[in-house]
Amino acid sequence: MNKRHRRTLNAIFAQPISGNIKWRDVETLLRSLGAVISERAGSRVAVQLNNRVAVFHRPHPSPNMDKGAVRDLRRFLENAGITP
Repeated sequence: MNKRHRRTLNAIFAQPISGNIKWRDVETLLRSLGAVISERAGSRVAVQLNNRVAVFHRPHPSPNMDKGAVRDLRRFLENAGITP
């Protein structure tokens, strides 16, 4: 995991929850962790990591994830055994 991925992971787990995390940064972080990302209907994206699966909504028109999505992503990563 490089410095940029580590910074994104720390932002995901920061308190209070950030609303400035870009989806493309999250996607590259997940790929670096070994996640399999597949497209679903509409703007949905399925992520499989460490035998866990979650479906996220790719944000648009803004590239930033909202706070609820970051909270869900944090829970998913914790359940998959990933912490900063």
